[in-house]
Amino acid sequence: MNKIESSELILNKRGAVYHLDLRPEEIADTIITVGDPSRVGRISCHFDHIEYQTSNREFISHTGTTGNKRITVISTGIGTDNIDIVLNELDALVNIDLETRLVKHEKKQLNIIRLGTAGALQKDIAIDSIVASTHGIGLDNLMHFYPFSNNNEEHDIARAFKQHTLMSSSTSDPYVFGAGAFLLAKLVDRTAAGLTVSCPGFYGPQGRNLRLGLYMANLNELLTSFQFGNHRILNFEMETSAIYGLGKCMGHQCISFSTIVANRITKEFTSNAEAAVDKMIEYVLERVERS
Repeated sequence: MNKIESSELILNKRGAVYHLDLRPEEIADTIITVGDPSRVGRISCHFDHIEYQTSNREFISHTGTTGNKRITVISTGIGTDNIDIVLNELDALVNIDLETRLVKHEKKQLNIIRLGTAGALQKDIAIDSIVASTHGIGLDNLMHFYPFSNNNEEHDIARAFKQHTLMSSSTSDPYVFGAGAFLLAKLVDRTAAGLTVSCPGFYGPQGRNLRLGLYMANLNELLTSFQFGNHRILNFEMETSAIYGLGKCMGHQCISFSTIVANRITKEFTSNAEAAVDKMIEYVLERVERS
């Protein structure tokens, strides 16, 4: 087994991973990720006790307990490129011995739960509602830098999506990964669940035309009209596909929840995003505590 060099796994002066500034004992086995750093405190305020707090760049982390459940909340910032940093460093904390720089023989599985905001792509997905992602469809290229394999369902959804949108021959080569089956069964009830598209940007990649025009002016219509069996695309955002893809490759359980702050079909936008996000936080924490 080869030692991982200091240029590949970078540690700071206190022996913490470089970007997250976390040591192994400072994270829980249950991780909640949020894009917005200000959302970390809105979750940890529900904790009975906070053990650790760290802050480095856009990565703010709080670890504490609620009931008998130990949880780490960490902000990722926006985009799949940031997810690449966060997932790799979280995995290193539990599956690499930071002193010897050797991969551990026995691997630990984390439960990683994303809480974010998103735009709906179906008329019947109401503003301020919660959507759980059964699969993430990536329009970015992150996972193509890693060796991965898909199960039959993921492969078939990806193939049908490429045929429907023709995106594999234009802007990207979309990939598909499913949510962790355990977390999907334990945490999702009484809320909409379906496909989520992760975009590599907020404006053009999500069909917003300000001044430059759009290469794929009909992108949103293609996403809304896509269907594979009982699967349809309910929403899009900017992180889920990378969390699901890296999580599966690393052996972690992942699930993504989104508060719908905009409906791109009906052209509505929420009047109180903070209150809607707080409802999602309470929904998820209640289920995490009893899982």
